[in-house]
Amino acid sequence: MTAHPRPARPVVLGQNQYGKAENRVVKVTRDGATHHIKDLNVSVSLSGDMDDVHYSGSNAHVLPTDTTKNTVYAFAKEHGIESAEQFGIHLARHFVTSQGPIHRARIRIEEYAWERIASSDAGSRPLGADEVRHSFVRTGQETRLTQVTYDGASWEVVSGLKDLVVMNTTDSEFWGYAKDRYTTLKEAHDRILATEVSGRWRFGWTGDAERMPHWDESYEQTKKHMLRAFAETYSLSLQQTLYQMGARIIDHRDEIDEVRFSLPNKHHFLVDLEPFGLENDNEVYFAADRPYGLIEATVLRDGSEARIPVDHSNL
Repeated sequence: MTAHPRPARPVVLGQNQYGKAENRVVKVTRDGATHHIKDLNVSVSLSGDMDDVHYSGSNAHVLPTDTTKNTVYAFAKEHGIESAEQFGIHLARHFVTSQGPIHRARIRIEEYAWERIASSDAGSRPLGADEVRHSFVRTGQETRLTQVTYDGASWEVVSGLKDLVVMNTTDSEFWGYAKDRYTTLKEAHDRILATEVSGRWRFGWTGDAERMPHWDESYEQTKKHMLRAFAETYSLSLQQTLYQMGARIIDHRDEIDEVRFSLPNKHHFLVDLEPFGLENDNEVYFAADRPYGLIEATVLRDGSEARIPVDHSNL
C-alpha cells in the first residue's frame, strides 16, 4: 500500500505509543523435585517512527502487538525470569535494538508473590525427602511493581509496590491543626494510624552491567526499611511518617535516588458507646473506607531530580 502524505490541515500527531497490555505469564523453574514460581503481568508499550500508520494506515513500521505478546512468553523460556526488573530490561533492549522504527520501549510489570506450602511440621527447616516441594499459596500482602524504559541510549528503572496495608494502633497523634468555622474534627493525642501504601522508587542505575543492582535483594531491603520507618516513627501526622519512610530508604539504599508515596489515610473513628452505658477507652473503632485523606509526596536524594509522575496510574 502506498503511504499517503500528511493531511493538509492544521492538525498534527502528538505523542503516541502502542503495545500489548497485561500479558499474564507464569514461569515454573524445576530444580529437581523443588519448583520455583515467577508470576508476572507484563505490559509492553512501544513508540518511535509511527507517523505513517496514523496518517495513512501504513503498517510498514508496526510490529504487531501479537508479536510483542509472543516475545514475552518466548523470553520467559529463553532468558528465564530472574527478577521483574531483569526481565523488563531484556524485553526493552530487544524491542529497541531489533526494530529500527521503534525508538523507545516501556515495560510495566506487576509481580504476584507465592510462598511454598509446608507439607509437614518441618516449618522453616530444610525440606526433607518426603516433603512436597511443588505446592504454593498466593500471598496477599502487596503487589510488586516495576517499569523499565529504554530509548537506545538511556535506561530508567522505577520499581515499587501497591496494596500494602499497614497499621499502628498507638504512637500516633493529630492536633494543633488549622481550624475554621467548618472544622468539626476533634484533636487526637492517641489514635490508630493506618494506610494502604502505594510507593515507587527510582534507581540511579544508568545501564552499567557491572553496577546493576541485585533487584530482588533491593526490593526486600527497601520494603524492610519502609516498614521499619512506619513502625518506629512516633507520628504527629501521616506526612511526617511518609517523609521518614522515604528518608530511611534513601539513607540505607544507595542505588535509589527518588521515592514517591501515595498514602490514603484509612480512618478509624472511636465508636460512641455511651448510649449503652459503656466507656470506650480507645478500644472499639469504626473503620471508614471513604472519604479518606490522601497524602502524597516525593523524597529525593540531595541533588537528584524528581521524575516519578505525581499520578501513579501514569507510571
